[in-house]
Amino acid sequence: MSEPFYHDIDSFLHIKKWQTINKKLRAGFTTRIGGISKEPFATFNLGLHVPDDNNDVVANRRLLANKLAFPLNNWVAAEQVHSANTVEVNRNDKGKGAVTFEDSLAGTDGIFTNESGLLCTAFFADCVPLFFFDPVSGYIGIAHAGWKGTVKRIAEKMVEKLLMAGSKTNDILVVIGPCISQKAYEVDARVVHHIPVELHDKTVTKQGNNRYLLDLKQLNTEILLQCGILRHNIDITNYCTFQEESLFFSHRRDNGKTGRMLGYIGYLP
Repeated sequence: MSEPFYHDIDSFLHIKKWQTINKKLRAGFTTRIGGISKEPFATFNLGLHVPDDNNDVVANRRLLANKLAFPLNNWVAAEQVHSANTVEVNRNDKGKGAVTFEDSLAGTDGIFTNESGLLCTAFFADCVPLFFFDPVSGYIGIAHAGWKGTVKRIAEKMVEKLLMAGSKTNDILVVIGPCISQKAYEVDARVVHHIPVELHDKTVTKQGNNRYLLDLKQLNTEILLQCGILRHNIDITNYCTFQEESLFFSHRRDNGKTGRMLGYIGYLP
């Protein structure tokens, strides 16, 4: 399967195929390159919830806003508490979480909209970014899916919300973005216990001593298929945040002391 992310600019990758479908759409995922943050957040940290200098983070966000031609005061960000809560946002939410973490959308890990002029954002350093695009209804969204959000089926919750908003299952496109790969993601039996037994063969590899390798990309794919999303409408990245140290921050590789990449999707104002 071909790589859905196109990397022609150091500081971010973008979903070229989707942006070709709609010229006003901006959808992508940042790298760790091109910012001003200092170690251990060097250099393009975009997360305000890590102990970086807030002024540096906001400056990094403004750099990205300029590159995308998407004003920072049009961004919307969620608190990200490893929930399955997804909410629809509109013009009244502009700026929430954009320059301060405290006014992020509380208790939320997924946001979606069909309004232009809003950049839906989420932050990552190994967890799975799930991008949603329905070119028929115009709905777009992004979800933050760590193992907890994944087993809580945030992918399914987003699909349900999109269907309630007017999308049709066959029209929904999904891209699974850069995250930790199975070969780098060892978990214990406590985590595996939350995964339906019927999905173990496709998503879990036993290592012995109650240790397992978990494929979060495939687990989210299986959940989407169970929701009726067509397999050919799901694109999965080959990028691994853990293995590609020059490109990405990784919470696990960097022992929790690291920055955050930003996943974004929105229609230009």
